[in-house]
Amino acid sequence: MLSCGRGIADITGEPADTGMLGYGKSWQRSDGIHLRLRSRAFVIAEPAGGRRVLVVVNDLPMVFDSVRRALLDRLRHRYGVLYTEHNTMITATHTHCGPGGYSHHRLYHSNTGGFRPKTFAAIVDGMTEAVVRAHDDLSPAVLTLSHGELHDASANRSKVAFDNNPEADRRCFPDGVDPQTTLLRIERDGTPVGAINWFGVHNTSMTNTNTLISGDNKGYAAYHWERVVAGADYLDRRPNDLVAAFAQTNAGDLTPNLDLRPGRGPTADEVENTRVIGLRQHQAAARLMTAPGRTIADGIDHRMTHVNLGAVVIRPEFTGDGREHRTGGPVGGASALAGSTEDGPAFRGFHEGRNPFWDGVSRWIYRRMPALRDAQAPKALVAGGLRGHYVARRAPVQLLRIGHLYLIGVPAEVTIVAGLRLRRTVASIVGAQLADVLVVGYTNGYLHYITTPEEYDTQQYEGGSTLFGRWTLPALQQVASELATAIRDGTPIRYGDAEPDLSGRLRHARPRIPHDVAPAGLDFGDVVLEPRARYRPGDVVTAVFVAAYPNNDLHRNGTYLEVQQRVTDGWSTVADDGDWSTTFRWRRTRSGQIAVVTWTVPQDAAGEYRIRCYGKARRQVLWPYSGSSRVFTIGNEGGHHANPAAPP
Repeated sequence: MLSCGRGIADITGEPADTGMLGYGKSWQRSDGIHLRLRSRAFVIAEPAGGRRVLVVVNDLPMVFDSVRRALLDRLRHRYGVLYTEHNTMITATHTHCGPGGYSHHRLYHSNTGGFRPKTFAAIVDGMTEAVVRAHDDLSPAVLTLSHGELHDASANRSKVAFDNNPEADRRCFPDGVDPQTTLLRIERDGTPVGAINWFGVHNTSMTNTNTLISGDNKGYAAYHWERVVAGADYLDRRPNDLVAAFAQTNAGDLTPNLDLRPGRGPTADEVENTRVIGLRQHQAAARLMTAPGRTIADGIDHRMTHVNLGAVVIRPEFTGDGREHRTGGPVGGASALAGSTEDGPAFRGFHEGRNPFWDGVSRWIYRRMPALRDAQAPKALVAGGLRGHYVARRAPVQLLRIGHLYLIGVPAEVTIVAGLRLRRTVASIVGAQLADVLVVGYTNGYLHYITTPEEYDTQQYEGGSTLFGRWTLPALQQVASELATAIRDGTPIRYGDAEPDLSGRLRHARPRIPHDVAPAGLDFGDVVLEPRARYRPGDVVTAVFVAAYPNNDLHRNGTYLEVQQRVTDGWSTVADDGDWSTTFRWRRTRSGQIAVVTWTVPQDAAGEYRIRCYGKARRQVLWPYSGSSRVFTIGNEGGHHANPAAPP
């Protein structure tokens, strides 16, 4: 029997004044929290000191070499060689609603002003805590792998590129989506205590106009299962609380916006869409929780190598045309600057597909540089010569074996057909069923997109964002074959050329830390706007407090707010800022600083309630404060439906 340990911790960064990562828009700067971000860690080990692997799933836009390196360093100091880059898979859900500024590469600081040490520390501290908890939780468990299908939670946002693939590949995905949803169920004494779900869909139900921190649809799926269904309390966890992670697979060309417009589908409300798409992922995973499945037997193994994606020589058996080819250095295409029109357009003047001016300039360059042409054509070259401190070049590529489950860790956004080819490559070598081989994108680093050569030729957004050129996927197939062969044969694999440590070359952000100012005659924690006296289920309760700069104290593993219900012996907290039903939004006003707190009343709520607010004000020292609203009543009689909203 295998052993498994689970852990979860808060990795929420700065909730105010920090550029949010994913869409790259200057105006998308955090100003509060809707759903806190979590790190979920799982240790899976053979008995009697055998091999083990560590999988860490994070509610983050991306995993960068910066946080990976820092986490592994922490683990090395604590556990020696027990958890290393070889057996540790660190992956992101790819929410676009998390604060940025935690990469060591400068491209990702376009709207953060530079590196943000406070957000970086929150992420690394939280990931470390999750792993420590998982390590301490290690005990015998039964692991079961199940597969199902989910058809109403994704759409192909790059159908032009998908349709350029060979018919044999397209037949595998009749609807243009990868519907496979996979669940690793973890049980102790017949009781489910953990789950990892893999399903490919972009975590972009929230649009680039949102400024509240959120785990988006995958964050909601995990929250709903853990908090709503299983009753876990994030602020006061019990040892047997369920830990449920919703990880990515090959989501590169899959959008949750089913109407193929930002924030549209299945409804016209992006917040409701986030809930619905997340709920559908949870429901599909919950069905697999009771499916027969196949028990994971002993057999833990792992291989990892580094490859400079800008300088790979690809053998003819992987290129598809019987000739040797080479990848090229990172170059962004004009279509990359166009963005994805289905999830969020980027820069005006650029288009997916043809860009006549840039196409003409690029043809002139290609005639003079045949090696560049072979690697990058027909990309319209725009952002060329990306130096090492702007984007990474070296990809950590990983293969984990957990019984009959194989996880290919790729530091990029992989389209469904590109993922299919990688999965076929590994499955054919190790002798696994195709369904049991998964591409885990957004893992151990970030190198943008991976398309098939045929998709690349159409130069849609994903092709323009495949930085290393037309032959990037064949290069990764070649690497994946080497990893799979090494696991099959029990042989070592070359370490390769790892990304250099850039921590000494950082440009730190210089945030403007405000002097905390309360409105005249008021102090921090005082109420500016009280709730009404009565509400009904479904109403939105609003209270406004005088509030200091929230970045003074991130309240990690804590909360800026509580909704409390009167009980016999005092007050009981029923919601906090980690709950879907609440929002915390901080604002500067002419007279001072405030926090607007909302709570959507659940359908089963009844009785007397109040809202509390917490923070730390910067004076000579950080001074803690709290405040409380007046008591209000929830009931089915009286009141009226002001600002109605769907219950959580």
